[in-house]
Amino acid sequence: MGNDQWTEGEMVSKEARAQSAEDKKAWQLLDKTLQASLQEQRRSRRWGIFFKILTFTYLFGAIMLFSPWAKMEASSVGGPHTAVIELRGMIADQEEASADNLVGALREAFEDANTQGVILRINSPGGSPVQSGYVYDEIKRLRALHPDIKLYAVISDLGASGAYYIAAAADEIYADKASLVGSIGVTAASFGFVGTMDKLGVERRTYTSGEHKAFLDPFQPEKPEERQFWQTVLDTTHQQFIRQVKAGRGDRLKETPDMFSGLIWSGEQALELGLIDGLSSTSAVARDVIGAEELVDFTHQESPFTRFTRQLGASMGSSLAAELGFSGPPLR
Repeated sequence: MGNDQWTEGEMVSKEARAQSAEDKKAWQLLDKTLQASLQEQRRSRRWGIFFKILTFTYLFGAIMLFSPWAKMEASSVGGPHTAVIELRGMIADQEEASADNLVGALREAFEDANTQGVILRINSPGGSPVQSGYVYDEIKRLRALHPDIKLYAVISDLGASGAYYIAAAADEIYADKASLVGSIGVTAASFGFVGTMDKLGVERRTYTSGEHKAFLDPFQPEKPEERQFWQTVLDTTHQQFIRQVKAGRGDRLKETPDMFSGLIWSGEQALELGLIDGLSSTSAVARDVIGAEELVDFTHQESPFTRFTRQLGASMGSSLAAELGFSGPPLR
């Protein structure tokens, strides 16, 4: 009987071991199935990412090829044309209307064999006097190298400050009767946080080598002698601006006491003052003045990605610096 019981126990143990082996095989099979499924999902995800990147690249290329950002090369025009260069927005380094971009576009326009005339189409509040001066000088140089090609400035909504500085280098300036023209002056703006610092109980500690090194620091009290010095810088820059406008416009200017005060006029008023030569548009100047109705855009073109990153990065930083008074005085 004992042997029978041992045999029965042994049989139970064998069945248990067999069941355990089957369970282990089942779990192994399940694990392999899950692993295969995960691998398939990873492959599918990788291929999905690949095709998304491929699609994005294709669409990006198509946009760049057919969008208005794509520059029309002068060689694609078989006959005489008017070269057009856009001057839009703030005139500053690293901006769309930087001297590098404008000068490069001007050179290409003047050097093209089919260019009959150049139009600088302006819609800008101005900006850096340095950048504006670079463009002004380059226009004068190119006009001397290509005496048969004239440059006309056409102001749309706004041609003020540094933008008018550049326009003054043109052979002739045109605008709409309601355009805003002028603002021949210089400004530098900042803030003073001294009172705020006192109320908050915050102490400003600045370490410099040079008595006036921190004279633009908005967290320190303004000193009369430093303010007077900064005014001389603005006045000097203003006189440079005035000289260039007079050199460009010559006897056409009907100078008044307010002409160089920083005021801005409508196109109709600017015509009476001799700040512009007529009321017209880009297409009308190309057709009626230059005599080449076909327009070819020579404006420097940035890629959309470059423009996006620049606007989120450098542009934001430079604008903040300008507001805090850490950049040069803009022409206004």
